[in-house]
Amino acid sequence: MSSSDIFIGETIGTAVLILLGGGVVAGVVLKRSKAFGAGWLAITFGWGFAVLTGAYISAPLSGAHLNPAVTLGLAIEGGTEWSDVPIYVLGQMTGAIIGATLVWVAYMGHFQAHLTDREIVGGPGAQDTAKAAAQAKTDAGPVLGVFSTGPEIRNTVQNLATEIIATTVLVLAILTQGLNGDGHGLGVIGVLITSLVVVGIGLSLGGPTGYAINPARDLGPRIAHALLPLPNKGGSDWGYAWIPVVGPLIGGAIAGGIYEIAFA
Repeated sequence: MSSSDIFIGETIGTAVLILLGGGVVAGVVLKRSKAFGAGWLAITFGWGFAVLTGAYISAPLSGAHLNPAVTLGLAIEGGTEWSDVPIYVLGQMTGAIIGATLVWVAYMGHFQAHLTDREIVGGPGAQDTAKAAAQAKTDAGPVLGVFSTGPEIRNTVQNLATEIIATTVLVLAILTQGLNGDGHGLGVIGVLITSLVVVGIGLSLGGPTGYAINPARDLGPRIAHALLPLPNKGGSDWGYAWIPVVGPLIGGAIAGGIYEIAFA
């Protein structure tokens, strides 16, 4: 694969991943959406299908990493050249920002309606004080969950551990899928298996933090949230933003190490 193939494949695939994944969250949480209130099952399966679609599209060009943690695990395992890692990550970040922006375009009117609803953002004077206004600029805003993850209980050790554990499972499943006595994998059906693993992780381990399990998936859309002209959007929660970046990278490295020790 050439550098341009890797960059284009990862950009397109990650953009589709975020468009469909962020799109299902927008559909569930924005009040004027037909899917409003569909719940966690819709979100977890929606993200699984998003992985499936993005990976199938990008696999012929880049191998469909779509995730810096996966790229890191594959580099440790030896399936990816270390010199290609920055190209993969650049494509993934670019695609994530594009995908998040497309979610905004697709749901533009719904964001407007949701973020001007007094039940969501409060009535006149809700943020009159300087302290409240300053707090609103840093805390997670009312639609940040469409773009990025956040914990239900803020506990740095637990939140970081959850992301590490979940990402280790994901990357180890990718590295080992279909291995048999001859060392052969499952080929294109591996994309489907990976998508089901993502659904399983969401159902089992997604509750505490929203299961970023992908630094680009979280950081790229968080940047988009900070830049997009959304009314009353609140803060982008930058104080938490390092956890869904560092945790998955640690998990990817652990999975690569486990593979080298146990399976190589």
